Amino acid sequence: MGERYDCTECQESLYGHKYILKEEKPYCIKCYETLFSNTCEVCQKLISCTSKDLSYKDRHWHSDCFLCNKCSRSLVDRPFATKDEVLMCIECYSNEYSAKCHACLKTIMPGSKKMEHKGNSWHESCFTCNRCQQPIGTRSFVQKDANNYCLPCYEKQFALQCVHCKKPITTGGVNYRDQPWHKECFVCIGCKQQLAGQRFTSRDDFAYCLDCFCNLFAKKCAYCTTPISGLGGSKYISFEQRQWHNDCFNCKRCCVSLVGRGFLTCKDDILCPDCGKDI
Repeated sequence: MGERYDCTECQESLYGHKYILKEEKPYCIKCYETLFSNTCEVCQKLISCTSKDLSYKDRHWHSDCFLCNKCSRSLVDRPFATKDEVLMCIECYSNEYSAKCHACLKTIMPGSKKMEHKGNSWHESCFTCNRCQQPIGTRSFVQKDANNYCLPCYEKQFALQCVHCKKPITTGGVNYRDQPWHKECFVCIGCKQQLAGQRFTSRDDFAYCLDCFCNLFAKKCAYCTTPISGLGGSKYISFEQRQWHNDCFNCKRCCVSLVGRGFLTCKDDILCPDCGKDI
């Protein structure tokens, strides 16, 4: 009598029957399916040895059960996507969840290139300049009144021209006497220092920083010889063609301040009444 060849699980003879080897151990079809076959995610039935087992992230389906949750089309050999573990064909997923193009209002399909700006999305081919209609791509652009413009078109249509260099002002302009300037063009006529963001004054329609204006036009203090700007409400003393800073208007001898007080003069000096008694 020959050697027996039985199912590892139920011990039934496998002679004349189909069987499956797993780890070199034979199993009858029934035992193998009970022990090792996966359960279909949809119908909850075992996926038999003779059926195709489709798997995705440790989940399994019969090929007839592997369908789009929305349109029920088969996903076998087709691209698909998931949302909250629900299977969908690419078309249904796109219609349900993908962004819509701000220009043509059509779905931007997953995997296709899209452009985004301030919460809106475009197909790459739809993201165009409103003036020249050329694709903007990754170039710089300006948005105005919900329309996008490439920089050359924006400058031609909207940008102010700098009164100094006559070129368009795209960012950071300065308005002076109702005329537009680039920040880098609005400079002191004397030292060429940029004046945007700092105090300045003008004379004969030319703008000056305070240092240049004082050095060129301000009167000099009779005591310290530095300029008296008189700008911003600063106070000074004037007497007989001479001027003093308030802090410099002191008695030559005792150095007491003479601001608001009587004083005497002795040649180029000013004296308080007490010191003037000795003259």
